[in-house]
Amino acid sequence: MGRQQSDNHLTRSFFMGLRAVDEEKRTAEVSFSSEEPYQRWDGLEILDHSDGCVDLSRLKNIGCVLFNHDRNQVIGQILKADIKDKRGIATIKFDDDEASDVIFQKVKNGTLKGLSVGYLTSTIERVPANKKSSDGRFTGPCYIAKRWMPYEISIVSVPADATVGIGRSSEEQKGRSLGYFSRQLQYNQNISNGGKRK
Repeated sequence: MGRQQSDNHLTRSFFMGLRAVDEEKRTAEVSFSSEEPYQRWDGLEILDHSDGCVDLSRLKNIGCVLFNHDRNQVIGQILKADIKDKRGIATIKFDDDEASDVIFQKVKNGTLKGLSVGYLTSTIERVPANKKSSDGRFTGPCYIAKRWMPYEISIVSVPADATVGIGRSSEEQKGRSLGYFSRQLQYNQNISNGGKRK
């Protein structure tokens, strides 16, 4: 059973690759979300990408590309967005004004490697330890966003996760064990704690 939440604005950050950048068109193919677990203060969160779970309407209609989630630094637009192979996929286009071009050049040159998505959750399923989610796909302990809405994609200075980004695909993640992602989550926690282990 899911529990309802409102005004739950969240973000996720990722490293991005550069092979999908089109310099002439100023576009990039990005994977902005996945079902990989993400450590939050109250436990592991999973964004469900099953049919009907992701509401792309806001991203498609008025979503934009920001720098570091700053609503005053709009650097591009989202040309298209879709869910494919349990991942959020989008084509973004950088604006050609001076401020946006500075960010585009840093992305193109590999200086900026972070991507993040801003989203709202409306229905969350809590899965206790060693229990299965209602659809049998996930094992707890975790929280699963059963209804969620991405509303912006940001280029960010400090990413937190290597599983999604520009040019990423599900093929790149095959063969990685849960241990890999657990180590990545521990690394993220260490970084957020100033490099100190708990």
